Amino acid sequence: MFARGKYLLRKNLFNLLGAKLDVFDENGNLVVCAQQKAFKLKEDIRLYSDAEKTDEVMTIKARAIIDFSVAYDLVDSKTGEKFAMIKRKGLRSILKDEWIVADKNDAEIGVLQEDSMALALVRRLLFDLIPQNYDLLVNGIRVADLKQNFNPFIYKLNIDLTVGQNQEIDPRIAIALGVLLAFVEGKQG
Repeated sequence: MFARGKYLLRKNLFNLLGAKLDVFDENGNLVVCAQQKAFKLKEDIRLYSDAEKTDEVMTIKARAIIDFSVAYDLVDSKTGEKFAMIKRKGLRSILKDEWIVADKNDAEIGVLQEDSMALALVRRLLFDLIPQNYDLLVNGIRVADLKQNFNPFIYKLNIDLTVGQNQEIDPRIAIALGVLLAFVEGKQG
């Protein structure tokens, strides 16, 4: 289901009863769909392998209700085991978005960061008219590129896992990062 490759994350911006998005592989096949429940104090995002949402494959759960540098546990729904943690770098993310990526024991293995401080500031001043671009680094080596397409009605994010040379990352982590960027960062704009 999850393989090293390219994905397209697509979220409709107009949804009143909780946010939904779909992730497709490079052939246009649905890989997962995500559901974020409305009116929840603590983020609880469910990812399913089917559009009918009968086969849950992963959950993304916030550890705290309100926390500027909140940590999210990534849990494999089939085994019930946590396989990674993602944490927003609180105050550092005001000017330039940064997220820590950690293993199941919360040991840092990488970082997701917005492409440049200058572009990040321009994006914030121009209300996100310039699409965001993120690099996922493991041991200082870029293993994935997450790049937003500009579209005022539909949020689209390309996730490219083919950029890594000798380093790789679990594709579920890259997809979870994309989901969090669409749901969490999207609330800030």
